[in-house]
Amino acid sequence: MAAVGWIGLGNMGGFMSANLVKAGHTVRGYDVNPAAVAAAHEHGVESAGSIADAVSGADVVFTMLPKGEHARAVYLGEDGVLASADTRTLLVDSSTIDIESAQELHKAAAAAGYRFVDAPVSGGISGAEAGTLTFMVGGEADAVRDAAGYIDPMAGNIIPTGGATTGQAAKICNNLMLFINLAGAAEGAVLADRLGLDKQVFWDIASVSSGDSWALRTWYPMPGVVATAASNNDFAPTFTAELANKDINLAISAARDTGTPLEIGEHVQQLFQRLVDSGQSSRDCSMIVRLVDGTLAADTRT
Repeated sequence: MAAVGWIGLGNMGGFMSANLVKAGHTVRGYDVNPAAVAAAHEHGVESAGSIADAVSGADVVFTMLPKGEHARAVYLGEDGVLASADTRTLLVDSSTIDIESAQELHKAAAAAGYRFVDAPVSGGISGAEAGTLTFMVGGEADAVRDAAGYIDPMAGNIIPTGGATTGQAAKICNNLMLFINLAGAAEGAVLADRLGLDKQVFWDIASVSSGDSWALRTWYPMPGVVATAASNNDFAPTFTAELANKDINLAISAARDTGTPLEIGEHVQQLFQRLVDSGQSSRDCSMIVRLVDGTLAADTRT
């Protein structure tokens, strides 16, 4: 069993670290939000008062943070991971961040003598809780192999993606497709309703036909059809509009850097931006359906 340091105990990190505790590992966790630390402590995660405290004596350190700027601060700061952890400690960043930040972390870790992998995840809060996340792991082959052993209690799938930053690349492209699929499911659902189709009947057809997608089967934006959908709970967040907007903007930024046109992706990003601008940033991203059905006021549109 390993000594694990964990930085970032939010909606994802709290469940993920708890699954490592269930597997028998000793986990010391830190978060800037004391309430998150307290909640993780209830699931067996030892409370750390600082990054240095969390990483002290750790065999592996996981980070699960909102944005690239947070990851850079946690790793590169004066009292951050690279200044505090033993160089024998394996570093695993499971945040979803921009390629440039991921590359900077790889380079800084290597220069300081650490092994580092980028290992973002797919599966959302429900997957984090159930331990069925898909991990996309990029880095040197030996570091990826060793990271997989620690990741296993949190994962349904562990997929090596190649060299540095390829895990982030895979996650960014995957989420781009997810949000385009979600927008398509929302438009199809509203149109089907207005054409008089029973919402369950239409879902039964689409879910076994060419309109099927993970978004349709898991986040269907019409209430009373899919048990896991936030639409059943007034769009209480399973994945917020703010995070969706952040993630699709990562794809758009990467596309511009590589000269790749994302006309559909850019349109979907504008929809998420309208949700954010209308005060819905903390609601579930599947609330995009309210832009399709006109529930949100027309004056929120850009």
